Amino acid sequence: MEKTEKVAEAAEIVPEIEEAGSDPDGSPQPTDQSRSTKTVKTKVPEVEIRLFRQGKGPIDVFKSSLGGWDQDQLEVRDILDKYGFKSIFAFKPGSGRGLAIRFNSRNGRSVLTYRDGSVIYVDGEPKDSLMKPVTKILVGVAVITILITLVLKETPVWVEKFNIFGGSFPPWILACVVIVFTRTRKRTKDFLKKTFGW
Repeated sequence: MEKTEKVAEAAEIVPEIEEAGSDPDGSPQPTDQSRSTKTVKTKVPEVEIRLFRQGKGPIDVFKSSLGGWDQDQLEVRDILDKYGFKSIFAFKPGSGRGLAIRFNSRNGRSVLTYRDGSVIYVDGEPKDSLMKPVTKILVGVAVITILITLVLKETPVWVEKFNIFGGSFPPWILACVVIVFTRTRKRTKDFLKKTFGW
């Protein structure tokens, strides 16, 4: 008696599966929302990062997902771009900055691996401002010009003969332009190469 009930139940289940599977023409049929569907959720490995700037902070505490084939590498380039750092270092609040966190230049992921759920202390070194070296150069040129003016009462003859523009053109302006141009060319080498082909 029990065997016939089980066979009858199995016979009832099979037609339901065939009905929900597809139409007679082979196209999939929409499933009923009331039926329970099985979904598999995988947890993306994450680490908590406590970010410092030159030893001060933390300026931010956030979770970052790990990447790479084994999903155990830190996305270093994303952190550098988001916070404007030129490099980041391992950090211990009690003793200070450690070694630089190296990363692959192609994919931006760390060379070292990290475990899921780790807490990482990171210290960032901000990018250099372009104004700082330009200001130093201008101050240096101004000081040299003032010293030359104090030492020499008259303009030297060779400076008067160096009249390229036809009028009185101070040579220190030309020196300043050359220095600023060379410094900006070094700093923005990639920009000038892409834009002007220099």
